[in-house]
Order: sequence, then C-alpha cells, then structure tokens
Amino acid sequence: MLNFLFRRLLSTIPVLLIVAVLVFLMLRLTPGDPAAVLAGDAASTEQIAKIRTGLGLDRSIPEQFAIWFGNVVTGDLGESFYYKTKVTTLIGQRLEPTVSLAVITITLAVLVAVPLGVLAAWRFGSWLDRGLMGFSVLGFSLPAFVLAYVLIWIFSLKLGWLPVQGYRRIADGVGPWLYQLILPSITLSVIYIALIARVTRASVLETLGEDYIRTARAKGLPELAVLMRHALANAAVPIITVIGIGIALLIGGVVVTESVYAIPGLGRLTVDAVLARDFPTIQGVILLFSFIYVAINLLVDLSYVFFDPRIRY
Repeated sequence: MLNFLFRRLLSTIPVLLIVAVLVFLMLRLTPGDPAAVLAGDAASTEQIAKIRTGLGLDRSIPEQFAIWFGNVVTGDLGESFYYKTKVTTLIGQRLEPTVSLAVITITLAVLVAVPLGVLAAWRFGSWLDRGLMGFSVLGFSLPAFVLAYVLIWIFSLKLGWLPVQGYRRIADGVGPWLYQLILPSITLSVIYIALIARVTRASVLETLGEDYIRTARAKGLPELAVLMRHALANAAVPIITVIGIGIALLIGGVVVTESVYAIPGLGRLTVDAVLARDFPTIQGVILLFSFIYVAINLLVDLSYVFFDPRIRY
C-alpha cells in the first residue's frame, strides 16, 4: 500500500509542472497587452512601454518563466497587475465563498443523488426509475446560468423567499451564511445530482444481479441491509470516482454561478482577472485549481484501496 501511495504522489509532480508551463505559455501567447489595459485608452506609447518595463513584460518569455516559476516554488505567486496586491492575499480573501459553495453543493448532491440512484436501481423499470432518467437528461442539458435565472425569477423576484445575489461570511452566523447560499448551491448541484444518481443507478443495478446478492436475500436479510451493506458497498468504486470527477468539475461551474449570483469568490476573481489581463492572478488561481484537481484525484485513487483491497497489491 505504501508503494502505491508513493507512486501516486510521484505522478502528481510532472502533472503540476506541465500545468504550470501550459498556463504560463497560453497567457503569454494570447492576444492582448496587460500594460495597455492598465494604461488606458489615452496612454501614449512611451507610457505603455514604461508600464511593461515595470511589470517585467519586456523580458524574454524564458526569462519571465524562470523568474515566475522560481517564485512559485517558494510560495510567492507574485503581485496582481490590476489589484496591486499579493496574489496569495487575493486568493485568501476570496477562498471562503468558493469553498463554502463547493462544499454545500457536493454535500447536497451526494445526499440526494446516492439514495435516488439506489432506489432507482432497486425499482428498475418503475416510474421512479424512469423519472430519474428523465431528470438526468434534463440536468445534463440545462445550462447552469439558465437554471440560475429561472430560480432567481421564481424564488427571489416572484415569491421573495430568497436573496437574489451576494454572500454572507460564516463569521456573520451560520444561518445567514446558509440562507445566502441556498439558490447558488441548488443551481450548481443539479447537474451533479443527475450525474451521480445515474452512475449510482447503473453500478447498483449491475451489482444486484450478482450471486452474492441472491444468497443474501436467500438468507433472509432485510432488503435495506442487502441494498446498503452488499449492493451499494460493492458498487462504491465507480460512485466514488464520479463524485471525485464532480468535485473537480465544480471548478468550471463555480465560475459561472459566482458571476450570476455576484459571489466574491475565486470564480468571480478569475473572470475579473481575465478581463483585466492580470497574468499573475490568473496563473495563481489556475495553479490552485489544478492543485485541487490533482489532490482530489489522488484522494479518489487512495480511497479505492479501502473499497477494493485488490488494488493494494
């Protein structure tokens, strides 16, 4: 098991290195000049050139990368061109809303989707099963921003039950914090409920046809015990995989959802940084997202060891 863990940890190093190189090059090779954006439309060529020199953009790309990567290794992500603040400080200020939204979303998705998937597999061919399949198709097809505006129109503008936009920090109280995140988390969780429920249904349905399930039923075990202790437990690996994929995909969903609901998180920061051509901020946020993505995949791989002992060898 230790060898497996060591190999997986080693494999993350080249992945993160490749991501760092690609992010740096893509930003530098795309059209647009951060110095021109910062200087404004009325700036002269000399003023723009002076800003470029101050930002270090007049150096060669290999030299810029060497300086930037050397700083990253020491934990310094640089200073934002636009906000004139350390990128690590900006990320720290915006981290709580994004983590809050992601945690509530994936928790809601798992608590709803896994039981739905198990019930649909148990009642294969019933109205519940057909309803889940219909919901899955709708969940995959409906864009998050469309669902967000529909929910805002119904629950905020028409009924007045929930706030339209904004965020309340957890320090202001758990109640206001949760109340502010109800609509965004529902908006973001729909596609993940559809994805996780569908995979859970397929995995449990396949497991229910195994001989040991028939043996468990023949021994007189309660149906709930058969479903949970035997069917769901043995179908856990693909379900854990898709939950991990769902957490990783939250990165893209958070950007859209935070923009619609005006949540001051990392997704909104990314959009603002892209519009301002703020290289250090974009690089820092994408590196953080990449690290989270790799870490989640590593944790998912390690979880297989507990659900399938054969992987240890």
